[in-house]
Order: sequence, then structure tokens, then C-alpha cells
Amino acid sequence: MPRPVILGVVGDSAAGKTTITRGLVRLLGEENVTHVCTDDYHRYDRRQRAERAITPLHPDCNYLDIIAQDLLHLRRGDAILKPVYQHHDGTFGPPVYVRPERFTVVEGLLGYYLPEMRDAYDVRIFLNPPEDLRRRWKVQRDCSRRGYTTDQVLSELDRREPDSAEFIRPQRRFADMVIRFVESAPEIGAGQAHLDAEITLCEGLPHPDLSPLAAVGGLPSPAASGGSQILHIPGSLEPERAAAVEEAIWGRMHFATHLRSRRLGEFTVGTELRRSESLAIVQLLILYHLVTAKASVALGAEGARSRAEEPVAVEAAL
Repeated sequence: MPRPVILGVVGDSAAGKTTITRGLVRLLGEENVTHVCTDDYHRYDRRQRAERAITPLHPDCNYLDIIAQDLLHLRRGDAILKPVYQHHDGTFGPPVYVRPERFTVVEGLLGYYLPEMRDAYDVRIFLNPPEDLRRRWKVQRDCSRRGYTTDQVLSELDRREPDSAEFIRPQRRFADMVIRFVESAPEIGAGQAHLDAEITLCEGLPHPDLSPLAAVGGLPSPAASGGSQILHIPGSLEPERAAAVEEAIWGRMHFATHLRSRRLGEFTVGTELRRSESLAIVQLLILYHLVTAKASVALGAEGARSRAEEPVAVEAAL
């Protein structure tokens, strides 16, 4: 059996990591995906962090060497015994046995910090929302799900800011895709279902040509920036135009039509289920790289990055 394909999703706390990955897991099938959160590898529980005046964003607060080791095992197809950090009370639970499936999704704060960690991923995503938007998301999440008050969350955000600036945000330079959701017109109050998405496709993976994708949906033409492509997806994109863009992407994944689903782009606010067209397109572009990497591995290549050297042979095989 070919080795698992590993997706990394890194970003600061409440940057949207779970929202991005949840739709991908549904699409690929939960039975085909192993999920790992690197928060489970915290060195100290919540009380110990307070006593030591250290934040979970600091490398010294995490067993990074064990994360790197476990990622290597998962890439080889070996099972691991993973620690468990319980966010609801900040303590550790019993470790769990984790077996890699066809795809492994790894999300967390410091997933690209060490070179040996970065080498384990087939696709590396970094989420980079504006800080004011991320702070609102964190307040909303931590107050509704983790029992904090607004003042407590804002105080903790201020305390974490130096570590965020030094250790978390610099990891974006290691990403294959940097994804930034922004409010196009916050004064109108359009809400999370209509956030603009700015997708930067960086050097390292053979990305699809975005120009035809933009054309079919009437999107702005992709901009070139230092070897990268930047695609802007308006949050106001009509469902019909969004569907045309999605159809164009699916057309480049004829070998994965069995994965087609209408459940991309979904997210929850409280208990209410909503849909975002820009989120759906972002998730579909990530899916493109995952299934392309899977096809490359099935052909005996090391992964999707090797396609840059032999694109013709791999495309023909797909």
C-alpha cells in the first residue's frame, strides 16, 4: 500500500485551521483520514504554563522533537502513540493509538518550525488572517467553547503577541499556499459567509494555471509576485460564478471525480450551519494538491514536489 499523503495546516490560534480541514475530511471520507493536532504535544498543562510564565506558542513549551519523530513514522505508514491535550480544562488525557490512513491531516501552531517537520508534509498550508479578525474569532471561540471571559481572552492574546510574532507568523515562508481571509467591506457587516480569500501559491509545488480559473468566474486575473501567483476571490462571488470556478478545478481532477460533493465551504457559527463560496474554492484548491500528491505517490514518485521535475509523465498517468 502506498504511504499516506500528509497535509500540514499551520496558523496562529483561531486562524481557521479546523474550519479549513473539516470540509476536506468530509470530502475525502473520515475513514480515509487520520487527524493529528500538534497542540497535543504541549510540554506543560495550563497550570504549569501559568507557573512558568510561558505560552503554548513558544517552542520550549512543546515536544517538537517528538512531533518530528511521529510525523516521520506516519509518513512511513507506521502507527504512533499520540499524547492528548484537553482544551476544555487545559490538562492531559491518556495517549491514543493512531494509525495512518490514506491521508493524514496535521494542524497546529508550530508544524513547520523544524526542517525535519517540514520535510514530512506533501502539502503545506499557512493561514494568515488579519490580526483584528483573528482576535475576534478567538474571542468568539474561547468564550463560547472553552469557558473564558472576553477580558481573559484579550489579555492572553496580548501576552502571546511577542511569541506569535517571533515563532508563529514567520512559518508562512515555508508554506506552499498562504491563505488569507479578509473582510472586503466590514462596515457593511457582510459576515463570515462573505469573506474575501487571497490565495498565494508559492514556489515548491507545481500549481495549476489559475488564469483560466479566474476567467470562468469573472475573477481578477492572478497577480505574479516573486515567483508566486496570487488569486483574489471576492466574498461577494455569486453561487453561479463560484460553481463555474469549482467546475474548472474539478476538470483538472478527472481522476478524482468520485470525491465530488456539495459540502465544501460549510462552517458553523454557534450551532448554525453556513456556506462560504470563497472557502469552498480554497478547500478545492487544497484538495487538488492532495489528490495530485496521492497520484504521484501511487506512481512511485516521492510526492507531488517531484512533479516539478517530471510533469509530463505524471499528468499522462493521471
